[in-house]
Amino acid sequence: MEIFKQKRSRKNNKKWLDALKNNKNKYIIYQTKEKGDNAKMHTFQYKQGEKVKGVVKNIKPYGAFIKLDGGTVGLAHIEDLSIARIKTPYERLQIGQKVDVIVKNVEEDTGRITLSYKETLGTWEENASKFEKGMKTKGIVRQTEKNKNGIFIELTPNLVGMAEYEEGLEYGKTVDVLIKKIDKEKKKVKLLIV
Repeated sequence: MEIFKQKRSRKNNKKWLDALKNNKNKYIIYQTKEKGDNAKMHTFQYKQGEKVKGVVKNIKPYGAFIKLDGGTVGLAHIEDLSIARIKTPYERLQIGQKVDVIVKNVEEDTGRITLSYKETLGTWEENASKFEKGMKTKGIVRQTEKNKNGIFIELTPNLVGMAEYEEGLEYGKTVDVLIKKIDKEKKKVKLLIV
């Protein structure tokens, strides 16, 4: 990652914004630390899909703000924190936690960075390879299917299976499950609550 520093002016802002729009392989992000004529422009380059390190700075109901190396802050929306449906980002992250994240998107106009934490937790295949048919394990109840057709149970932060609906199971409860089937083609795991 390259870091540039330059005095801020209208002319320089236009140069950097033009560079941002014309550079298809790299994204250029700027952040102002001071105000007025003495303000400095800090520019950082991130590629979409790049893995970067950061620290969780703030958590809101809709996601986590992560300060990346170099000082730029990006947002990992709640749906980008976990494959499993979670109710709060605190189920995955804590303020001050050091994390690896993937740069998902950079908005050219605003410089806003969207991040993904779940992409660093392994693929479906990598997570599913930790389990096999007939194995007993623990899982966390994440969501009941509409019409009570089934219950989604988290086996790992990036792997969810489905079990038949059972009365009295609440969100967040830890349950013992048996792996009934792992369908690699459909990327589904069938479970039985034991």
